[in-house]
Amino acid sequence: MKYDFDRVVERRGTHSVKWEFVPDAGNPLRWKKKAPLFGNDGTLPLWIADMDFPCPAPVVEALVARARHGIFGYTEKPPSYAGAVVRWMGRRHGWKVAPEWICATPGVVPALNLLIRTFVAPGEKVLIQPPVYYPFHSAVRNNGAKILESPLVLEGGRHFMDFDDLREKTADPLLKMAILCNPHNPVGRVWTHGELVRFGTLCRERGVLVVSDEIHGDIVHEGRRFTPFGTIGGRLSGNACICTAPSKTFNLAGLHTSNIIISDEGLRARFEKSLGRTGFLGVGPFGIAALEAAYDQGESWLEQVLAYIGGNLRFLKDFVRSGIPRIGVIAPEGTYLVWLDCRGLGMDSLRLERFWIEEAKVRVDQGSLFGKGGEGFVRMNIACPRVLLGQALDRLKRAVEKRAPLTT
Repeated sequence: MKYDFDRVVERRGTHSVKWEFVPDAGNPLRWKKKAPLFGNDGTLPLWIADMDFPCPAPVVEALVARARHGIFGYTEKPPSYAGAVVRWMGRRHGWKVAPEWICATPGVVPALNLLIRTFVAPGEKVLIQPPVYYPFHSAVRNNGAKILESPLVLEGGRHFMDFDDLREKTADPLLKMAILCNPHNPVGRVWTHGELVRFGTLCRERGVLVVSDEIHGDIVHEGRRFTPFGTIGGRLSGNACICTAPSKTFNLAGLHTSNIIISDEGLRARFEKSLGRTGFLGVGPFGIAALEAAYDQGESWLEQVLAYIGGNLRFLKDFVRSGIPRIGVIAPEGTYLVWLDCRGLGMDSLRLERFWIEEAKVRVDQGSLFGKGGEGFVRMNIACPRVLLGQALDRLKRAVEKRAPLTT
């Protein structure tokens, strides 16, 4: 089946966070209702990480069939649920996952909080690599732990881990966990096998547990290869809790279905005990139906959406290069999120945020939310019909030129 990703789907009236809410001041993880953003004079939302594309037809069909049954009582995941995850990881990534390794959770962010609560005592430390997904910061603080930062290094338009700094930071006796983001959100790096081995070796030698957030692992651009942390070697992979979900891959975030894959039996037992204490038991019937249909029948849709997003990325790079040269594009290797370097506009973080909202009338995520190294950058979501991306870039170009017209 061929999908039409150029079609603009009306999302207003569906309680869409992306289209009908704005972040609450001072807390980017809470939102407040606002009039629908899109309109002739409204703001185009290219911020929060969900797609403006309908999910695969087999997923819709599976959900409709489940809804027609009419009874939605307590539900436990069947063997077919784990089987779908196992088949997907093996077929897509060459990762042999045992069904018993899979711990179902209602989302990766809740799981991150629970992993910290399970393995890190209050006052102990968790390492992150900013600029990085901002719920990492809040997950650490919310659970009484302390943040230890090892910032990424930007060189030649590409971000790298600072292994000298990592070697120093992982020697801290209070450090108990390191959260890895792969592919990295927001800078788009897909870490190589060699980088993952170096990172994993440092952590294992120092007794630091790795939590690898791989929620964007299926969204990888042409010429790049995603390496699950679970494939880099027995001892290194065994020292890890790996966070996966179909949500970014197939645009299912609202179904709150994710899987934490833990091969080490002792670590898994501790996490499952914590999971039981939360009362988060079982999986919703719609999450089960959607995951199985997506992983078993959604691969053609994924290949098509990756090609379309790749076209959006080329479109954006060409547009910015020729029309808005004061802005730089940090080309992502994975994810549908683009890290834009706006330092050439000469604005501090507050002015830059106001510029995008009030002058360009495009909502993006401000780089300062992601921590050290994010100042002067923004994160743009390009998983939308190209006509909307084009409108957003036209608005941005006009706003930049109004401030400082280009001279030739």
